[in-house]
Amino acid sequence: MPNEGLKELYVDELKDLYNAENQLVKALPKTAKAASSEELRAGFEEHLEQTKSHVQRLEQIFEMLDESPKGKKCKGMEGLIEEGSEIMEEDFEGALLDAALIGAAQRVEHYEIAAYGTVRAFAEELGESEHASLLAETLEEEKETDEKLTELAKQINVEADEGSGQAEEKQKTHQKRPKRAA
Repeated sequence: MPNEGLKELYVDELKDLYNAENQLVKALPKTAKAASSEELRAGFEEHLEQTKSHVQRLEQIFEMLDESPKGKKCKGMEGLIEEGSEIMEEDFEGALLDAALIGAAQRVEHYEIAAYGTVRAFAEELGESEHASLLAETLEEEKETDEKLTELAKQINVEADEGSGQAEEKQKTHQKRPKRAA
């Protein structure tokens, strides 16, 4: 059967995605808690609920395939989540931390967009139109999340830049003060 190799690859990629989504389910609450912007926090919490539905869609597909979703560790997502955790350990605060969190979140979204685009194309090639439809739905949600993050970044980046500018001004002002004679 000519499609057997592609089907194995498809199932393998789905397992990778399943693990990636489950890693995100664990990581998103920490990310939401770290956000200082209420709007960003709410966005992360909303994406957590969406991610749970992505896991359920993948479970549906595995059920249709009569396959187990377990057995694969997504090292790509593991690395992206690790980078996000490192950002939270930095000395960033306020809008600057939020800007860094958005950057980390968008790297995750772009990774997922690429992965879902790939598995959707595999599903289409394999004639799995119901799978392709479920995967396309998730792919659109990932793109929407990325767009929302881009919109939030427009304001948060300005705030982060203004905050950085104020810190620099304080430093310059402090350096310009004449020293008092003892």
